[in-house]
Amino acid sequence: MKEDRDSIMSDVPSNAPEHCPGTTSEKAGKGSACAGCPNQTLCASGATKAPDPAIAEIAEKMLTVKHKILVLSGKGGVGKSTFSAHLAHALASDASKEVALLDVDICGPSIPRIMGLDGEQVHQSGSGWSPVYVEENLAVMSIGFLLSSPDDAVIWRGPKKNGMIKQFLRDVDWGDLDYLIVDTPPGTSDEHLSIVQYLSSAGIDGAVIITTPQEVSLQDVRKEIRFCQKVKLPIIGVVENMSGFVCPKCKNTSQIFPPTTGGAERMCEELGLRLLGQVPLDPRIGRSCDEGRSFLSEVPDSPAALAYHSIVKSIQEYCSNLVTEEQTMD
Repeated sequence: MKEDRDSIMSDVPSNAPEHCPGTTSEKAGKGSACAGCPNQTLCASGATKAPDPAIAEIAEKMLTVKHKILVLSGKGGVGKSTFSAHLAHALASDASKEVALLDVDICGPSIPRIMGLDGEQVHQSGSGWSPVYVEENLAVMSIGFLLSSPDDAVIWRGPKKNGMIKQFLRDVDWGDLDYLIVDTPPGTSDEHLSIVQYLSSAGIDGAVIITTPQEVSLQDVRKEIRFCQKVKLPIIGVVENMSGFVCPKCKNTSQIFPPTTGGAERMCEELGLRLLGQVPLDPRIGRSCDEGRSFLSEVPDSPAALAYHSIVKSIQEYCSNLVTEEQTMD
């Protein structure tokens, strides 16, 4: 089914029928699926097609954020949140930079655990919600901070998820930031549409897409790439996680997840994308995440840590070049 950008961004009310075209669609209130919907008269009037005022409010809020980076994955369990956390840690290792990590994985928030912030809570101030700080220059916000227990399930439909993401972007007192890293859920769901829509006026530097070498993961990543192209979201590059296992004793590399179709490297060649790097498997990464500590500072000389640093450097260069291009255009 072919959809233009407007239909991709459409909002669907929680009380809408199954085939609702979305309140901002040209078919809103007029299609056969709208018959009997309690919102039909309002949608047909055209009032719902007005831009969400939150977009302008968020754009104003984001004026103090220099770089906004989304971290995406086509499939769960490929190390997306782990990468997001370590990207934030690596950027914040420069004490002169202010960094924030926003977790919009509403139903599966793992960032609090990975960042060692389980049990922390969000506090309200006169200027909005205060994020939780790992370091003086590293702030974190997640729905996990709003739950009474880490085991609580978040069972929400799309509109409620969208409302929470809107609050995170508009109502959190981020302050002046050099980097805002947004950790998203796997796939292309409501959360992705919302974050792209709400940041559309603020400008997103681009997305980093995480995969593993096997075709079952790459197949979903291709869908993620197509999503980025549809919503005109720049792709910074692709990171291949779990790319071989380097034995800590003999230093030989074994392919635990064989790249049967050439892995991320061949996919990037075929699609004209940049392969930012390949991070080998290291059990110490998982242990560090479970214990809420940065793997990069725990084992700084490991092959995985060196791969991370190389990837982070490439992302920093991308953001710097983007600023230079914008200044040249001005």
